[in-house]
Amino acid sequence: MALNGRVLLLNQTYEPLGTVSVARAIIMTFKNTVTVEELEGDRVLRSPQAEYPVPSVIRRRTYINIRRQREASGSKRLRIYIRDKFRCQYCGEKKPPIELTLDHIQPRSRGGDNSPVNVVTACIKCNNRKSDRTPEEARMPLLTSQSALRVKLERVVLCHYAEARADWRKYLFMDVHDDRDIMGKVRKEQKFWS
Repeated sequence: MALNGRVLLLNQTYEPLGTVSVARAIIMTFKNTVTVEELEGDRVLRSPQAEYPVPSVIRRRTYINIRRQREASGSKRLRIYIRDKFRCQYCGEKKPPIELTLDHIQPRSRGGDNSPVNVVTACIKCNNRKSDRTPEEARMPLLTSQSALRVKLERVVLCHYAEARADWRKYLFMDVHDDRDIMGKVRKEQKFWS
């Protein structure tokens, strides 16, 4: 089993925090900082002395507040490309990342900010054509509404990973399912730690 897979990391409250490598997930399990919620089928990690089941979903034993950290996080370029599906938001062409740029809907020279709501993926040709104008002034309407751009970038990335991982879907609330079993686990643990 290769160590290059990804494992979904949940907060103590089952809130998705992100992904970690298989190696990091196993280390966190050994340190007893997480509990394993789901295993990745029958896959195991072998050492000369033992076999270890590979986790697919892990959950922290203690709660961490990461909202402020996420708001101030650095590079958002890849997340915006993923959100926009590597497609120019003006002409609609899908391109590799090297042929894409980020465009400010409201130009920075006119007071536009760097928030994800004001930044979209654009091909170089469309970005140059739009120049220092708004989409209306350049007569280049956006293919995606600005309300759709308000989705949290972290959620977009996790949902992108979850497309190939069916066992993650219920933790990301991508499927309609019965939450009573998860809520029962949370209540049981709260009573235990009280």
